Amino acid sequence: MPELPEVETTRRGVAPFLENRIIRAARVYEPRLRWPIPEDLAERLTGAIPLAVDRRAKYLLVRFDDGTLMIHLGMSGSLRIVTDGSPRLTHDHVELELGENQLLRYNDPRRFGAWLWSDEPDTHPLLSHLGPEPLDPLAFTGHRLYQISRGKTTSIKALIMDSRVVVGVGNIYANEALFMAGIHPKRPAGKVGRARMVRLVESIREILTAAILMGGTTLRDFVNSDGKPGYFAQSLSVYGRGGEPCRHCGAILKEIRLGQRSTVYCGKCQR
Repeated sequence: MPELPEVETTRRGVAPFLENRIIRAARVYEPRLRWPIPEDLAERLTGAIPLAVDRRAKYLLVRFDDGTLMIHLGMSGSLRIVTDGSPRLTHDHVELELGENQLLRYNDPRRFGAWLWSDEPDTHPLLSHLGPEPLDPLAFTGHRLYQISRGKTTSIKALIMDSRVVVGVGNIYANEALFMAGIHPKRPAGKVGRARMVRLVESIREILTAAILMGGTTLRDFVNSDGKPGYFAQSLSVYGRGGEPCRHCGAILKEIRLGQRSTVYCGKCQR
């Protein structure tokens, strides 16, 4: 599933082609996604001009003067810019014509993504409950996470993966950030001290920033907006490496199930 770095990579890839450009035509070939595409969406988008392409959590927000197009990539969705006139693929469900020989196509084999319209996205039920963005240094701080965690017996990994606490810290990046911060993923959140919580927030920000710069992590079928894979998988320290030696100390990495998710950690480096 595309996580925050993959979605941010996609946003950066498509924004220059969308912002302040007239959508000459919009075509919906398959409206049956996770939620049905609004029947009037193609008509609404045709002739419209996107003012900005933003991101909130894993949603792309294409802003117009009369509302916002909310796009979620689901489990297998991707956006790509097509400039060579290549024919539409089987799972290309939505197509925006942006200029001569320039198309934005949405491909989603599992159809678990979404194309929705909202007049007020900040109050939309899918967004209104979300916590702060992890890359926002003012909204997401070690002090805030420390205060939230007091008295909580849930694992620290579960806490940072809770979108009400902070958005976009998926399983891959939670594993990597906890390793970087030297914190055991099963440690009760309420027992992580202030200094270590500050370090954890710094690690989350550092891991996500690195992943964005490298185009995301290629797992299964993610490709970014130009059709190229992300390369952060080559830099993973623990995720997917259970049973292999730790790159810091040489100890064998342990793999467990925590909250029904694969969790890999080093028993010597993480406490």
